Amino acid sequence: MQAVAPTIDERRNRGLDTLRALAITLVFVYHYQVFVSHGPTFGWLGNVGWTGVDLFFVLSGYLIGQQVFAGVARGQVLSLPAFYARRLLRTMPAFWVVLALYFLFPAVMGGKTPPPLWRFLTFTQNWGLQPGTAFSHAWSLCIEEQFYLLLPLLVWAGLRAAAAWGLTVRSAWALIGLGTLAAMAWRAWLWLQFGREVEAGGAGTAGYYPIAYYGTLARIDEFLPGLAVALWRQAHPLAWTRATAAARTWLLGGLLAVCLAWWGVERHYYIDGYGYGAFMTIAGYSLVAWAYAVLLVGAVAFDSPLREARVPGAKTLAAASYSIYLTHKAVAVNVAAMLTGLGWPEPLRVAVIVVACFAAGWLLYRLVEKPVMRWRDRVVPTLFPVSARRDAPSPAVGSTP
Repeated sequence: MQAVAPTIDERRNRGLDTLRALAITLVFVYHYQVFVSHGPTFGWLGNVGWTGVDLFFVLSGYLIGQQVFAGVARGQVLSLPAFYARRLLRTMPAFWVVLALYFLFPAVMGGKTPPPLWRFLTFTQNWGLQPGTAFSHAWSLCIEEQFYLLLPLLVWAGLRAAAAWGLTVRSAWALIGLGTLAAMAWRAWLWLQFGREVEAGGAGTAGYYPIAYYGTLARIDEFLPGLAVALWRQAHPLAWTRATAAARTWLLGGLLAVCLAWWGVERHYYIDGYGYGAFMTIAGYSLVAWAYAVLLVGAVAFDSPLREARVPGAKTLAAASYSIYLTHKAVAVNVAAMLTGLGWPEPLRVAVIVVACFAAGWLLYRLVEKPVMRWRDRVVPTLFPVSARRDAPSPAVGSTP
């Protein structure tokens, strides 16, 4: 899971860097507890750390939505080849390097058997994925790539439907709402099948992770809150400006919403002896994502304290977050094994492993990600070729009628 590169409009927004840094930190502490310490090293924070992926999804939805909706609102025509080329050049090179390491050096990368290579290359590895396989955390990248495949096609179809049938921006909002409700309905059915332990009368929870946690249909709605923030900003600029003038209120509201979401995850996501909580399975995934979206509004609002705050290390950590995500599990497990038997206190072990994971991710970022992104920006500089323009903005993303 990774958040896409920011647009020019967002490059100086330190709040987005802070949120990216928060996302990769949450994922790291969760994976550390699950794969390295096998205990509550970070307490409740580690227990809710898996929601860092949800935050990445929200950020990706927002940043991609900003790029697409801003261009469409200016009357430009989205180039599908340019969109897919930029996405592939952004995510694939680093992914292919790490994927090659898992298949060429499986013992070094954890010693477990990965799913077939074609599942990774087609981004279907998350479908029916069994926990514990090698490079299992690539499941979130699969969902991101599936989202990137669908979004421009939906925008393309939506613009043509708007021109043919006079649809307005309300249709886009309706689709976001319907998408969220559809995902919740799907998770309700999945919970009935896989949510409860056998002792509680259910069919058992063995299928919960492969179908619900890793499943595309159960998780892809978490991009919608980020898209909603981008749509609000681009389609309703006056309403956006007025509403986000109270930036501190949005920021405080977002912090409160995230804390409540974390509390729900900690207390009601999984219940020993019962299984996965119905509410947190059906609505919880969506609510976590919408809570992060409220925090996102508080981060990108013009007068937000988070927008200008210089959080030490956040910019650097955010820049390398994707590469860190790809490499951190294998690095953490290997370094932890090398430290076994040395008798070091846990805080020192954690510090060494953190530094090693950051160093590996930063190296991949500097050697692969950054050079390819520079080349990409030269050969495919925009999603909207200058030669392809419409005479007027589409009613699907213009001002509210």
